[in-house]
Amino acid sequence: MTGRRAGTLAAVLLGFLTLPMLMSGTTVALPLIGADLGASGAALQWVVVGYFLAAAAMMLVAGSLGDLYGRRRVFAAGALVYTAGALASALAGDILTLNVARTLSGVGAAGVMTGGGAVLGGAFTGRARTRAYAAMGTTAGVGMAVGPSLAGWLVGALGWRAAFAVFAGAGLLMLAGAAAMADSRAEERPRVDVGGALALIGALGLTMFGVNQAAAAGWASVLVLVPLAGGLAMLVVFVLVERRARHPVLDLGLLRDRRFVAWTLAGLVLAAGPAGVTAYLPTYLQGAGGLPVQAAGLIMLGLTTPVLLLPQVGGLLINRGVPPRALVTASLLLIAAGNAWLTTLRPDLGVAGLLGPLATLGTGMGLMIGITDAQAVNQVAQERIGMATGLLNTVRAGGGTLATTLFGTALATGLHARAGDPDRAARILAGSLAGAGRAVEASWLTGAWQVALWGASGVCAVAAPAVWALLAAPRPGRAAAAAAVPAAPRPRPSALP
Repeated sequence: MTGRRAGTLAAVLLGFLTLPMLMSGTTVALPLIGADLGASGAALQWVVVGYFLAAAAMMLVAGSLGDLYGRRRVFAAGALVYTAGALASALAGDILTLNVARTLSGVGAAGVMTGGGAVLGGAFTGRARTRAYAAMGTTAGVGMAVGPSLAGWLVGALGWRAAFAVFAGAGLLMLAGAAAMADSRAEERPRVDVGGALALIGALGLTMFGVNQAAAAGWASVLVLVPLAGGLAMLVVFVLVERRARHPVLDLGLLRDRRFVAWTLAGLVLAAGPAGVTAYLPTYLQGAGGLPVQAAGLIMLGLTTPVLLLPQVGGLLINRGVPPRALVTASLLLIAAGNAWLTTLRPDLGVAGLLGPLATLGTGMGLMIGITDAQAVNQVAQERIGMATGLLNTVRAGGGTLATTLFGTALATGLHARAGDPDRAARILAGSLAGAGRAVEASWLTGAWQVALWGASGVCAVAAPAVWALLAAPRPGRAAAAAAVPAAPRPRPSALP
């Protein structure tokens, strides 16, 4: 590996180390943030959801901007915005300011993740690309593994503001590292598809807002139905705009490649399947289990440690001939099994009882977390790597955000049905259980958890055979028919079969 490529890889890995830390670490701090700022319910959950939503909405846009202006520039700009958002989070005096700052950090995260992934796709090909993406997955796993523990230690010792301040300092290092990256862009420099970008942001924003309101207002409320209808309308507008745009932010032709669609779906489920556990289990352990914040962060290592250790194993297995189709299907089934196993959850389950289901979830994630991107990018032409990476990150972040929001809504709905009081349900969900009625409230929360976990498990169990089928080789008759139809040549990077 040349020095330039090594520097590029190091700078990207620094970004993928920092961002998951801020993602996973924030969930541990939610109960204390709520107590300090007097927040609960949807407003408190937006501390997590707003970050993911902003990242999801901007990733596809960031990918296209990278193809146009340079992927390193998008990475650097994202690092700058991310740092500003983390610093503003540390200084926030109320929940509204904190949520705005978290949203700003999410916008920056979109530039870092999409720009960084696209830079790797342009700098590496073939087996080297597989190894680079596996390293990216491993580094993200380190961030996820260290995030809850680091945040738990910082929050317990110095307060939640110190955690955001540390991440702001890491963002400055990430910005400095961008200078070592090799830049790349598409040969053609089209105009930015402003209409498509705004339609996509509107569709995602309205949809997530509507789902997030359902926890307090109910699914039949106007506050939920109107944003959801608006989100669907904006999605239709987005498709119409992209079909007519000369240089769309998303070339819908990508979605006609079923193998690319399969790997995109796999990335979606890998992000969405464990999202509810990642976001809400630390709060459950502190609220229902009565654990201190540091202990809750340490228990989450059962989930995140396999994500740290296994991405390189997944890349090694594929480079040694294990079919990617079989590996990704097994990973999705492991995530389904982990969610189902965790339905044994109860306040006194303990570390031994939690380790098995958390490790199963983490193993399913870890084996494929760095492989799905490489396999998907292998299906597209070199000049569309930025767009493809943006789509992958948009689907993954959007799916994770939606899954997190739906999981939280399911918990809130279940609690409301049991408690009969939305304010009391919101308080319990935020981890603040009453002293006298603690056992009853913990039982209510546990019951809501079990329902939500079965739902997550079912979705993953259905997705696994769907991905398996999409990655199947075409039938001989169809393959011969396709070969008989002349097609315009499309350059592809060298890749594993």
